[in-house]
Amino acid sequence: MTDILIITNYFPPETGAASNRIFHLANGLQKHNFNVSVLTPLPNYPTGQIFEDYKGKFKSSSIENNIIIHRLWIYASNSKNKLLRLIAMLSYSFSLCWFFAWNKIPKTVIIQSPPLLVAFTSMLFLRSKKRKLILNVSDLWPIAGLELGAFKKNFSYKLLEKIERFNYKHTDLVLGQSNEIINHVKSLFPEKDTFLYRNYPDFIAPEIPERAESKGKLKMVYAGLLGIAQGIYKLCQELDYTHVQLHIYGTGAEREKIQALISNNSELDVIYHGEVSRDKLHEALIGYDLTIIPLLNRIYGSVPSKIFEYARLGLPMIYFGGGEGEEIIEQYNLGWIAEAGNYNNLNTIISKIKSLDLELKNREQIIKTAIEYFDFSKQLDLLIEKI
Repeated sequence: MTDILIITNYFPPETGAASNRIFHLANGLQKHNFNVSVLTPLPNYPTGQIFEDYKGKFKSSSIENNIIIHRLWIYASNSKNKLLRLIAMLSYSFSLCWFFAWNKIPKTVIIQSPPLLVAFTSMLFLRSKKRKLILNVSDLWPIAGLELGAFKKNFSYKLLEKIERFNYKHTDLVLGQSNEIINHVKSLFPEKDTFLYRNYPDFIAPEIPERAESKGKLKMVYAGLLGIAQGIYKLCQELDYTHVQLHIYGTGAEREKIQALISNNSELDVIYHGEVSRDKLHEALIGYDLTIIPLLNRIYGSVPSKIFEYARLGLPMIYFGGGEGEEIIEQYNLGWIAEAGNYNNLNTIISKIKSLDLELKNREQIIKTAIEYFDFSKQLDLLIEKI
């Protein structure tokens, strides 16, 4: 069996797309007879506090699903203070250095990026002609941070650009979740070996029930992180509720603001359901008419993994984020496109879907598309050939 190490900032029991993505990768490799181990911080996302079962520990090691998991100390924080965020990243980098110094590292290592500093630490200490380093790039930092308003083009930004280039230069293979990521890496290092590795889901979907014709308002759902980038608070304010009722699942930085908005504005037809397990969420999602995938601003390189997960559930989508995601929705006929940031256009599309009695996308066809084109196992087989 080939030994392989995965270094990541997110892993179950943490929730979210990043955690699910790395778990599926680790689990898939293990099923293909790789001896998989994972290096990750003590669970703390998205609360910014170490989970109760891990409090007071400097390190925790366990075997789960035949995967060896080492959870290392981190100064956990989800503070908006940039200095505290930096300290959190540096603390995990320190733990990684400590682990590298005292443990034998496999010859094949997959490193998740971002965070850039964690990837940089791994690249710096694990470079070796005898070792293959694979960089899994899920978002383009620092470009994404600049587009989100988290960075300005100053000395710090230029330093992050140098770190980004260092990481690309010293990896043997770059896995990119979008064509935009692959193109960006190739623009910097044309000869770099790359592989388009989409965030395809790996789960058994619940049986889709027969649906009666939708009466009354369209029931539209958002499920996921309630963060600044998603802009759910603004979405709640800008929606025209004449034809739609919005249901929300998840948690994040905007949760309390959203709850207060709902509580103080009874005219907003919004229902907040809190955070539920992934299995329960899937069962709930298939009961809605359609879902919305929003981004407050178009982020270069970003393709929300929700597209592929919702397709597997047969859930029609309104995509409201711009970029490569639009191309996927249109190419595979998964739903409708609203111009990113244009709430008048979004409301117009919702109105047409309802008032003009436009046929909701065929759910069975969406599922067939997902099975044919978004197959996790087929993609993993191709990746293994590269490893």
